[in-house]
Amino acid sequence: QLQASGGGMVQAGDSLRLSCAVSGVYFSEYALAWFRRAPGKEREFVAAINWSGRSTHYADSVKGRFIISRDKAKNTMYLELGSLKPEDTAVYSCAAQRGLGEAYYYTGLAGMDYWGKGTQVTVSS
Repeated sequence: QLQASGGGMVQAGDSLRLSCAVSGVYFSEYALAWFRRAPGKEREFVAAINWSGRSTHYADSVKGRFIISRDKAKNTMYLELGSLKPEDTAVYSCAAQRGLGEAYYYTGLAGMDYWGKGTQVTVSS
């Protein structure tokens, strides 16, 4: 029901846009989020957006560089990755949690209702 795409291999300082297509659920009832897992590390929260798109929340490590958004007409969420660093290298996964709260409510892995397969982002120095 969630399908992430858009990953690739880039150099430090480059940009990428990830997409997450959502199907099988009522798009506007779900908050959406991105998580990532770097090699040898635990999966971590990256960014979240609430059901309306008017509330967003970011991990400190990506604040000011990444932008999360959603398009109701396309049932799709996006993550614009800017000023990429080698430490951003990870498998990025999208997730959905039903709820109408602010974005900062939706940062926990355990609370997510649905997960998509990840897309690999590799940043070389």
